[in-house]
Amino acid sequence: MRRTRKNVLIVNGAQHGLAVTVMGLLRPGDVVAVDALTYSGFKVLAALYHLELAAIPCRPEGPDLQALQTLCQQRRVRAVYTMPTLHNPLGWVLNTGQRQALADLARQHDLLIIEDAAYARLVSRPPPPVVSYAPERTVYVTGFSKNIATGLRVGVVISPPRYRPEIERAIRATTWNTPTLISSLICAWIEDGTVARFETQKRQDARQRQQVAREVLCGLPVVSHPDSYFVWLPLGEESRADRLANALMERRISVSTAEPFCVSATIPQALRIALGSVPFDSLRPALLSVRDAVEYEQYR
Repeated sequence: MRRTRKNVLIVNGAQHGLAVTVMGLLRPGDVVAVDALTYSGFKVLAALYHLELAAIPCRPEGPDLQALQTLCQQRRVRAVYTMPTLHNPLGWVLNTGQRQALADLARQHDLLIIEDAAYARLVSRPPPPVVSYAPERTVYVTGFSKNIATGLRVGVVISPPRYRPEIERAIRATTWNTPTLISSLICAWIEDGTVARFETQKRQDARQRQQVAREVLCGLPVVSHPDSYFVWLPLGEESRADRLANALMERRISVSTAEPFCVSATIPQALRIALGSVPFDSLRPALLSVRDAVEYEQYR
């Protein structure tokens, strides 16, 4: 992926990068293909800008690209939003063949690709990003809050030159520019190796937390990636995720149901459990409480 002054834009975090991409390049009523379970923040943007989200069925290894092909043959799809590296909430990392197939499909149907790489730098030795397969039509969005620190609201948008004026206009309309102090700090950290050291530490921490989760939730159908800070826990057919989440909240444990992530009409009964928001010593007791609540829900 070639980065130059002509295609790199600095924004106030990855969410802001997604927002200015939507503002600049899409119009109300546009159809955007997304995974049936997708990042909740993009759903919020789509609702705000009156986009129509079309759900792509999810498989364990990634989105069903044949279903996307069929969708594009049946409807005028303007764009596809994808999280190919450490998908939120399912944790998958698409292989090189899947990335090439997505790029080919986008060219065939003239789709804009919005690649959300918010979590990508947590993965050690990931495949090349989708933008490297289709640079002429992919807007690549990433930030530093996931791989460095939550409060570090600086992000990067890498855009084809033809899209840059519209995205720049959206940036000026929303924030004018990113504060020089914080962007200069990030640049210095990249150059002196601080970012790389932080990322190594974050990966190690994530793997330790995932190990605890695997131990505590052993036997449950957990879906996760070793480098991620969350797990996805499908529930039994008779379980109610909202009831379970409310019961856990009474114990001061916050989990998400599938509803904020779901685009399809049928909402699965599942929980997204964040692993990085509590001190490490508190993680095991919290997960034990989750396991107890899940098992109680299954047999009530």
